[in-house]
Amino acid sequence: MAKEIAGFIKLQVKGGAANPSPPIGPALGSKGVNIMQFCKQFNARTQDQPGKVLPVVITVYADKSFDFVIKQPPVAVQLIEAAKVKKGSAEPHVNKVGSVNWEQIKVIAETKMSDLNCFTLEAAMRMVAGTARSMGITVIGDFPFNN
Repeated sequence: MAKEIAGFIKLQVKGGAANPSPPIGPALGSKGVNIMQFCKQFNARTQDQPGKVLPVVITVYADKSFDFVIKQPPVAVQLIEAAKVKKGSAEPHVNKVGSVNWEQIKVIAETKMSDLNCFTLEAAMRMVAGTARSMGITVIGDFPFNN
């Protein structure tokens, strides 16, 4: 018989750097989850991705046990790395801070495909390109799937 789910907790934590300080400690403590056990398991699973921001969805069960799923880094973080900029533009329609090409967008879309709500690589690439535009990052070239 399946365990009864008490709730979900969504956090963004740097890989290999989970510790009981806020925001992790209070979020897990309010649900009665063993904070140090989560931190040890998360750090062990993400030791190959140090410093990357990773979304994690923690399923808390009625008996205070938990499972968690680690997702791919957010598209915005991957775009910042690809464009080699510190952060997105405060005024993306006026000030452009960097540029990426369609090959970089394709790589990001392929890695993030499992977390996006689309079915084709073409749609995923358009979503990533839209995020880039809203951050003030210019997409260089023509869309490769144009007929």
